[in-house]
Parts: sequence; structure tokens; C-alpha cells
Amino acid sequence: MIRTRDLRHAYPAGPALAFADVDVPQGGVLLVQGPSGAGKSTWLALVAGLLRAQTGQVEVAGQDLTALPGAQRDAWRGRHLGFLPQKLHLSEALTVERNLALAYYAAGLAEDRSAIAAALQALGVADLASRRPGQLSGGQAQRVALARAVLLKPQVLLADEPTASLDDAAAESALGLLRACAARCGATLVVATHDARVRAALHDAQVHRLDAAPLPA
Repeated sequence: MIRTRDLRHAYPAGPALAFADVDVPQGGVLLVQGPSGAGKSTWLALVAGLLRAQTGQVEVAGQDLTALPGAQRDAWRGRHLGFLPQKLHLSEALTVERNLALAYYAAGLAEDRSAIAAALQALGVADLASRRPGQLSGGQAQRVALARAVLLKPQVLLADEPTASLDDAAAESALGLLRACAARCGATLVVATHDARVRAALHDAQVHRLDAAPLPA
């Protein structure tokens, strides 16, 4: 579940952003929509604990993130959240298998190579385990990043512009994979986008819409 109240954030060189209150039940779907620059990525970062809320409350999967100091927040995020960023952040120095292993280090857990293999198999990229990210197509890299995001069976799965630069068929496939992975984990799914195709694809779900907007000067 995700619950926010009176959430605001301001960058030193930018306007303050105010976000509508949100209540998303466990296993629900939240569509964070709005034009570029409206604060969608900022809202995701606040919910993921990558940014600490300056004002307001953020509760995710039963944890008040504002109550956790930085190191504890990082460890909690590694164990309970899966994040598929727009820039996939796969390490070019590591193989696909070792990129997934980073999820265990981030969470402070012992590595489970059989679970890594199973995650890659579930996303149809098991044969790529020994390759490096530079040897992957864009679609393959996204599947690898998604495998890493769901490896530890997170309670919340966040995706930032997952259909950016994808054609219609690839976008439909990416969204289907997100829905399927979230369902397998019983995770709350959050998709931040300005892509109308995503809104159309999620029309049959219990979707919560959040329109982030800057505060007036």
C-alpha cells in the first residue's frame, strides 16, 4: 500500500511541488500522470525513499519513510521496493547475472544465484546471463532491469516512463510484463508517465490518478 499526506518538495533552483494525497491498497495500481516537468519523477523518488520528504508524510507497505534515517531507508527500499527507472542504470562493467546480484547487496542480503536464474527465466532472458548490458537490445535491457526490480519479490513496484521511446508493440509488451510481475509478487504497481498509451492500457484496472503540479509563484 501507499499513503501520502500533504506531500511537498522543492529543489533549490526550482518551484515547490505539491502533490495530491494518495491512498493505494496493496496490490492496486497507481497511474502518476502529468506533463514533463510536473514532478512525476520527484514523486516516485519520494515514495521510493530516494528523496526525503521536506513536508508531509509518506507511508509505503506499512512503513513511515519519514521516520527512517538514510541508511535504514536505503536497506528498507532494497528489501521492499522494486524500481524500474527510465534510465535503467545497468552497470556496463558487470554481466547481466551480476547486475541482478546487486539487488542483494543493496538489501544487505545473501546472494541467491538460483533465484537470479529463475528471475531471468521468468522474463525470457535467461540466455543473456553472461552478456554485458552493451550487448543487449533496448528491449532485452529493459527485461533485465525488470528482472532485477522484482528479484526480491517487492511489495511495491515503481516504473518511471516504462514506454518511453518504444513502439506500440514493444510498449504493450512492456506494460504486460509490468502487470504480470506485479501480480506474481502481489505488489502495488505505480507507473509514472505522460504516454496516453499507458492510460489506455490500464483502463481496465483499478487505477488511481495523480496529477502532479507546481505550486503557483
